[in-house]
Amino acid sequence: MKKRQVVIRKETCHQSSSNQIVQTVRYGECQKNHAIDIGGYAVDGCREFMAGGGEGTAAALSCAACGCHRNFHRQEVDREVLGYSSSNS
Repeated sequence: MKKRQVVIRKETCHQSSSNQIVQTVRYGECQKNHAIDIGGYAVDGCREFMAGGGEGTAAALSCAACGCHRNFHRQEVDREVLGYSSSNS
């Protein structure tokens, strides 16, 4: 059985002289409507995005569990402010 990757990205958004903001992006459950062609609403129940390939490949944007693109999964963004205290004595 092949090991799958859950996508979690950390990016530095803004940096100033006093603090730094780190942004963590995680992709949750799939929200793709599979019954849109017949006028209904049905999701497949995929609970979390799992990358279908390694980082930087085209397969990394496709979910290994449900097969749809990463954009159909709910995006959760956490921002963390890292403060640095500079004391000049």
